[in-house]
Amino acid sequence: MDVTALRALQAPLKDKYREAPDAAVITLKARGELDDQHIACKVETGRAIALAGLHPATGGTGAELCSGDMLLEALVACAGVTLKAVATALEIELKKGTVRAEGDLDFRGTLGVVKDAPVGFKAIRLSFDVESDAPQDKLDTLLKLTERYCVVFQTLNVKPELSAALSRG
Repeated sequence: MDVTALRALQAPLKDKYREAPDAAVITLKARGELDDQHIACKVETGRAIALAGLHPATGGTGAELCSGDMLLEALVACAGVTLKAVATALEIELKKGTVRAEGDLDFRGTLGVVKDAPVGFKAIRLSFDVESDAPQDKLDTLLKLTERYCVVFQTLNVKPELSAALSRG
C-alpha cells in the first residue's frame, strides 16, 4: 500500500470522526473460558482459541501461552503495524524490519514470595531494526510517531482507568 491508498482509505474515517467524535469511541472485547482440567484459560483470539497457562517460572509446563508473552506479542504486533502505517504516510521506504519487545518480571511478586516484590513487568523495552535509505532525521520522526500512535504502547505508557468485577455465573 502506498501513501495515496492509505490516505484514501483513512480520509472518510477521519472526516467521520471529526464530525461525530463519539463514532470514534469503540469498545474492543476479549473473552476466555476457564479450563476445568488445568490451571489455564482458553482465550478467543478472533481466529482461533489460544490456551493460556502458567509460565514455567510459576509452575507451568510451558505448553500453554504465557499471558506476559501475549502482552509483549500484542505490543510487537501493534508497534509493527503502526510503524508500517507511519512509514507509508511519511513515504519512508522500509526494505526490511524487525520489531522486538522484552520485559523484566520478578516472579517472587506473582507467587507472593516477597510482599514488596512487584507483580507485573518492571521494565519493557521495544526496539526496531529497519533497513532503509531514509535519512536519520526521518527515521527519528518515524520512531516518535510510532510511539505516539501505537495503541498498546500508549496504553502501557499512560495507565488507563482499570476496574475488575466478579459475579456468579
